[in-house]
Amino acid sequence: MVLHKVCKMAERPMWEQIGTSFVQLYYQQFDTNREQLGALYVLIRITSIYHSEFQYIENIAKVLGGWTDASCLSWEGQQFQGKASIMEKLMTLPFQKIQHNITSQDHQPAPDNCILSMVVGQLKVDNDPVMGFHQMFVLKNMNDKWVCCNDIFRLALYNFA
Repeated sequence: MVLHKVCKMAERPMWEQIGTSFVQLYYQQFDTNREQLGALYVLIRITSIYHSEFQYIENIAKVLGGWTDASCLSWEGQQFQGKASIMEKLMTLPFQKIQHNITSQDHQPAPDNCILSMVVGQLKVDNDPVMGFHQMFVLKNMNDKWVCCNDIFRLALYNFA
C-alpha cells in the first residue's frame, strides 16, 4: 500500500508533489499548532528580487541590511505583510479549535521557480456550522526550503438576497 502511494507520487509532476506536501503540512499545522506556521513564511533578500537600477529599492535594502519581510497575506480582504504581521493575524483569529477538510487542490508551475497552489475545502471552527473556503498560495524555493511568499484566504459565503 505505501509503495503504491509512493509510485503514484512519482508519476505526478514535481510541482504537484511539492504543492500537495505543502498544503498537507500547512493545514496540519494550522489545525494543531498555528505557531508553527511562522516557519512557512519568509524573509527575502531585496537585492535578489529587484534590479539594482531602482535606487529607492537599493536604499531600502541598505537600511534593512538587504532583507525584507516580504511574505503577504490577504485574509478576507485585510492585507498583512511580513511574518510578524501575518502571525499576529493568524494567532488572534477568534476561535479556539479549527478543522480543515480539503476537497480539492490544484498546483501549477509559475515564473521565477515558484509554484501556485489553489485549495478549496471546508472548515469547522468551535461549534459553528461547517463553512466553505478558498485559499491560494505562491510557494518559492529559498535555500532548499519551500516557503510561502503569498497567501490569499476567503470564506466561500454567498449572499443570494
